[in-house]
Amino acid sequence: MKVNFLKSKILIVDDEPANIALLEDILEQEGYTYFRSTLDSRKALSMYKEMNPDLVLLDLNMPHLDGFQVMEQLREFEEDSYAPILVLTAQSDRNTRLRALAAGARDFLGKPFDITEVSQRITNMLEIRLLHNQIRDQNRLLELKVKERTHDLEETRLEAILRLGRAAEYRDNETGMHVIRMSRLSAQLAKEIGLSKKECQLILHASPMHDVGKIGIPDDILLKPDKLNEKEWKIMKKHPEIGAKILSGSRSELMQMAESIALSHQERWDGSGYPYGLKAEEIPLAGRIVAVADVFDALTSKRYYKDAFSVEESMKIIEENSGKDFEPRLVNAFQNALSEMIKIIKDHTDTEPAYILKVYRDSPA
Repeated sequence: MKVNFLKSKILIVDDEPANIALLEDILEQEGYTYFRSTLDSRKALSMYKEMNPDLVLLDLNMPHLDGFQVMEQLREFEEDSYAPILVLTAQSDRNTRLRALAAGARDFLGKPFDITEVSQRITNMLEIRLLHNQIRDQNRLLELKVKERTHDLEETRLEAILRLGRAAEYRDNETGMHVIRMSRLSAQLAKEIGLSKKECQLILHASPMHDVGKIGIPDDILLKPDKLNEKEWKIMKKHPEIGAKILSGSRSELMQMAESIALSHQERWDGSGYPYGLKAEEIPLAGRIVAVADVFDALTSKRYYKDAFSVEESMKIIEENSGKDFEPRLVNAFQNALSEMIKIIKDHTDTEPAYILKVYRDSPA
């Protein structure tokens, strides 16, 4: 299908009135209706911004700003990296042409002008411009579709992660919002100690799987209302390793962090935790963060076997275990951000599953 370019916008920049008059006459004879011109190269940039032309006819040898300087200005302004410049020059030497091409010229028109050549080169340039715009627009559309698809996949993945975390919580008679509160408390604590936005996001979305290993613990042990005996406790303490195995083998940074959290969140600062008895900074930072957030939410939440502790009572218990169960720096940071932590607890009380999924997806990134 032949394209009609006669409505294309054309800007002429030349310091010779005779050249401009000739070019305008050629354009009129060809049927072009939207073209403007200037004798002053200093006005080229402002006219370009105003017109957003499909083609610029640009002389090289001009006072004030030569064609090379004008092209430098246009290159900085052109958003899609394709300034449609057809250079007008009486110089045909190789160095001038190479320099012009390096500066952003797309083609050349020799002086004196040949009417047929002017017409054909303008048409060729406009065809290239049209093709460039079509490719650019298609690329933008593809990028948008990729973003939409990526967003859908990410949302599906995060929902699967949450459901996996909640599966473990329900086996342990935990309430549905525990993983939401705990993950947001963890992310807030990570932010408080200065971790990057990306690191906070990873902790937010990986921490709900911290207890996924409880899926592998027999019900008669996991749900036992009485104190576990030594043999039962030994089995119970396997849940971090079970969780890590469930989450292992992924190349995803998120799943790798989830594996690390699952394995390390029961370790204690003084080395008294499990499964490996790691101490201090041997314990991955994400695991140390989740340990504080998990205990705080457990203390402040009502369970079938206990009433909720107040925030003050809960913080007292955590502070008493600073340097024992928890890293002192994290306990101090948690205390400093306590108003935010309380807001998280109040904003995410136990509720229905559909709302839980919405809250998780809508968690701040």
